[in-house]
Amino acid sequence: MGEHRARLLARVLAQLAGAEAAHTLLPRGRRPPQGESARLRRARRTREALESLGPFYIKAGQMLATRPDFVPPEMIAEFEKLHDNVSPAPFTDFEPVLKEELGPLWHKRFTDIDTARPLGTASLAQVYRAELPDGRQVAVKIQRPGVRESVQADMKLIRSLARFGAKRATRFNDVIDIEAMLGVVFDAMRPELDFVKEARNMSEAAEAALGFDHIAVPEVIQATGRVLVQSLAPGVSIRDADRDAFTVEERTAIGHDLLAFMYRGYFVDRVFHGDPHPGNVFVEPGRPATLIDWGMVGRIDRPMSTSILLLLLNLAMNDGAGTARAWIDMGSTTSWTRAAAFAGDMSALVPQIATASLEELDFGVTLTAVLQHSTRRGIRTSPMVAILGKSFANIEGSIRHLCPELSLIDVFSEELIGIVTDLVKEALSPQQAVRTALELITAGAAAPQQLRGVTKDLSNRDLSMRMTLNGTQPPSRTIRGLGVPELGLSMAAAMFWQHCARAR
Repeated sequence: MGEHRARLLARVLAQLAGAEAAHTLLPRGRRPPQGESARLRRARRTREALESLGPFYIKAGQMLATRPDFVPPEMIAEFEKLHDNVSPAPFTDFEPVLKEELGPLWHKRFTDIDTARPLGTASLAQVYRAELPDGRQVAVKIQRPGVRESVQADMKLIRSLARFGAKRATRFNDVIDIEAMLGVVFDAMRPELDFVKEARNMSEAAEAALGFDHIAVPEVIQATGRVLVQSLAPGVSIRDADRDAFTVEERTAIGHDLLAFMYRGYFVDRVFHGDPHPGNVFVEPGRPATLIDWGMVGRIDRPMSTSILLLLLNLAMNDGAGTARAWIDMGSTTSWTRAAAFAGDMSALVPQIATASLEELDFGVTLTAVLQHSTRRGIRTSPMVAILGKSFANIEGSIRHLCPELSLIDVFSEELIGIVTDLVKEALSPQQAVRTALELITAGAAAPQQLRGVTKDLSNRDLSMRMTLNGTQPPSRTIRGLGVPELGLSMAAAMFWQHCARAR
């Protein structure tokens, strides 16, 4: 399988290279002009090549669409089309999977299944409408035969290529850790290859959605490794919804809850839908919005979550320098970082974002600007930005179809106090108290040795001081418990809430 995928990749790359070479070798007088149309053709060929290579490359292209710091604009426009819009395969390709997973009498589990018209076609699976004996309408998701093996072979091959490239482009790898970013993609994709894991994600998400009146997650009826039976999402894709069929209040409430649900995933639960594009959000007047397809889920740790929260808080407070510090804290500096210049970039950019609605703000454009500035200034971006940026841009784009007048920052401001309250409760929990006590004991035991080391350094005149450079914080994020980030966040949230209350 690995050799076959390597040959296929080599053939596709050779075709792309051949097209470029054919243009280059033409006599100058016969070459088509290298204008916008030529760049668009090149981008389209690249996108078509990714589609031909299959699921992993489609997902990788979707991630690359959120990294404008090393993908040109025309490529991003094409890669954004990579939402698994693949041609449907005949049901006969999928019936053997049903037999292997549900048994030879699989059809007795349903009173009806529409095998002629799939509800959805993706690179990893196809979905069919069916009816259970009790009359419930369900969606049956069936994995494409052989797709798991091909994706795993692709992961192994691409990881090897990334390591090879990193050794030969060290300066590029200083700011963009391709192998680490691929690791994030791999971790997010693995549940898509095992529907039992996807079902577990759905159950967790359904529990988290209980606190929201306008959010729902499909119920899992049955799950095996390659077949998932779930309740049918009512309505249509939010992209195809008739905005006038909803009242203004209902549209606003749905958009608000979608954002609030995602914010809670980023900052409190630290588990979030990794691909909430419009095709995965279904709406119907009088019903909650339903988030489907929980195969790609992002998971982040508490320091990263806190850094993102501080980033948005600084955006809400129109603080460019604070935004720059929070961005650097999400990643790290390099030997050639120009932090002061990046702070100046953010001071110019942030005022354009702070008060914008979805009609005025395009998160993809905003992320483009931040990434381009940070890469140019020598700041290494966290590999999690790939999936976080994809998730955030997708939910923004989804909500824009239904409620474009909604403001990301306004919703964030409304949810901030509740988020910080949950974080403070977490920091004061018994488990956290035990961990803090253990850290104090460990620090106390190590103190005499550390003191002797400092004394020795002083006697040898070999003590160096770590200073904050150009107004930025050191790239270390080792503070645990209710430390400086949490205390600072709590105080900033309280002051921000007071400011909003006075403004109102």
